[in-house]
Amino acid sequence: MDFAERYRIISSRDPRFDGQFITAVRSTGIYCRPSCPARTPKEQNVTFYETSAAAHEAGYRACKRCLPEAVPGTPAWNLRDDLAGRSMRLISDGVIEREGVDGLARRLGYSPRHLTRVLTDELGAGPLALSRAHRAQTARTLLTSTSLPMADIAFAAGFSSIRQFNDTIAEVFQLTPTAIRERQSRHDSQTPGSITLALPYREPFDLSGVFTWLAVRAIPGVEHLGVDTEGGFDSYSRSLALPGGAAWFTVRRPAATGAPRLILDAHLTALGDLPVLVSRIRRLFDLDADPVAIDEALVAGGEAFARRGGAATAAGQALVARVAATPGIRMPGAVDPAEMLFRAIVGQQITVVAARTLLHRLTLAAGSAFPAPPPGTAPDPSAPTLLFPTPAQIAEHAGSVLTGPRAKIATVVNTAELLASGALDLSFGDGAAEQRQRLIALPGIGDWTAGYLAMRVLKNPDILPTGDVALRTGARRLGFPDAPRDLASWAADFAPWRTYLSLHLWSASAPPPRPPSPPRATRTAHPAPAHPAAAAHPAAADAAATQPTPTPTSPTPEETP
Repeated sequence: MDFAERYRIISSRDPRFDGQFITAVRSTGIYCRPSCPARTPKEQNVTFYETSAAAHEAGYRACKRCLPEAVPGTPAWNLRDDLAGRSMRLISDGVIEREGVDGLARRLGYSPRHLTRVLTDELGAGPLALSRAHRAQTARTLLTSTSLPMADIAFAAGFSSIRQFNDTIAEVFQLTPTAIRERQSRHDSQTPGSITLALPYREPFDLSGVFTWLAVRAIPGVEHLGVDTEGGFDSYSRSLALPGGAAWFTVRRPAATGAPRLILDAHLTALGDLPVLVSRIRRLFDLDADPVAIDEALVAGGEAFARRGGAATAAGQALVARVAATPGIRMPGAVDPAEMLFRAIVGQQITVVAARTLLHRLTLAAGSAFPAPPPGTAPDPSAPTLLFPTPAQIAEHAGSVLTGPRAKIATVVNTAELLASGALDLSFGDGAAEQRQRLIALPGIGDWTAGYLAMRVLKNPDILPTGDVALRTGARRLGFPDAPRDLASWAADFAPWRTYLSLHLWSASAPPPRPPSPPRATRTAHPAPAHPAAAAHPAAADAAATQPTPTPTSPTPEETP
């Protein structure tokens, strides 16, 4: 976007662009989000920045009225596969707090000096300033939404001392931590033993689709889906190993309507893991996506295809109707890159339900028991009992636990050994091309698995696995070409949002729900549930039939171990 486009956005106060750039006003010395309700400043007094850190480095302070940090993250870090985008993904995952700038530069393959120069040129601030802005944002969220003591907030946000915490908050917000807490009301009552936060997102948001996607893949003991009184999913809980120890969380719908946000209840071993956890949950639920831009691009592509006439008219109109029926579709991400790789390998060429069964068996045999709650604590039915196994644990047990083709089991064991030894490394900051090359060089891993990792781990919005059987089936049912080469050529016009096009094609591949069979003496009156989660909650079966919950199969010869 150029200056004129951004100025039109702040004049219209469009909240869709909150988090995508920062508006700094020279006459007041403050920086704001695009939708700030204050009077639009004159053009000659405005400077736009990519990040709040850049505005702060230029001498501006945060607006006390619009709170520019309390917004969804920018989708640019997933769109961009350059050094700046990869750096921002790792900074949000807490790499600088754990390993310093040297560790960040080492992970990216550059010198600290070169990294600082590139980030300053591209984003207006170096890695330390960007990390400090991230810590300040986390601290502000904790101050306004929890009753934690100031010392706990300081260390949970990643500050190394109380003094550093006080100085940074005062410098960034021109307010003391106590003043920030007094100015803002808390969002929700706190659950005992947990930290409760609000996670903003851009509307529209197909939350039901994300919950259903996670439900059919949920590993018992590790993940749990809550169900409301009408049989729909309303929360997701799981365990997770973080740098400071085991943690578990629940993401749920807010009790009341209002600002677009989810509610997070986090249970941590180390408070300093909170920013890491929040970053990974935002990736898991795709909360930083720009759904309006995505849907507009998919609709425009469908309408363009429809204008070709003939059979293309019906196909294009069918896609447009699907986008309209499921606005704000999201691609669920990953909370751990290694875990997602094992899920993808085990899921090669089998159904989602079969993969879930194998992963549950592996977790029971190799995973660690989740730490029990302190004595006297009321049991929580959504609390996990297991942690997904580490690569070392998988390397030790997979050979005797998994069933299926020997070559696939060998792939799982070999990959686990490489990850455990450090010979193979996966992270959220990988370059897409580099990660793909590392993966397809391994026996038993091909284009489908590498593309699936790019979708889920790197949040790459422009992946279309043309060899996927379910995706090609969906394309054929809508009337689009289904041969891999023709499908890739047709989908070129949907760049850079082909990952979301894939979700719609996967959804179209699901067969229409069959009417119940008439009662007979030798059979039940209703067909079996569509997936395990629906077995306990029949209403969820109908939801699963209409949501993007495809069976990720891979028909390509390369995927056969």
